[in-house]
Amino acid sequence: MEYVAPAIQLILGLGILNVWLLRRTKVTAYRGGGSPTLREEFRAYNLPDFFYYIIGALKLTAATLLLAGIYFNSLVVPGALLLAALMAGAFAMHLKIRDPLIKAVPSVTLLLLCIVLLILK
Repeated sequence: MEYVAPAIQLILGLGILNVWLLRRTKVTAYRGGGSPTLREEFRAYNLPDFFYYIIGALKLTAATLLLAGIYFNSLVVPGALLLAALMAGAFAMHLKIRDPLIKAVPSVTLLLLCIVLLILK
């Protein structure tokens, strides 16, 4: 049981880093509004361009906190709370533009993992 929280932290942290650093220009089935890139997804949500940078910085911060939290336990709760809030916002954006619910599966999954992690901590 002692490995469950660190495993969740790895999944969350590496998942966010993957999306924001490696796959931000790649087409996926989960991008809002059928957008081809992460930047275009923010435009589909009708958000100002600077939101892309703010949300990106916050998600990368949350991912870093969760990964560092494997060694520094005090960083886990702030990282999980931040990421949970961001994932709730991502889910709301999918609802806002009336995306099919399947597009919200990643944000809801990560939100649930954050909640489980917070319960474990």
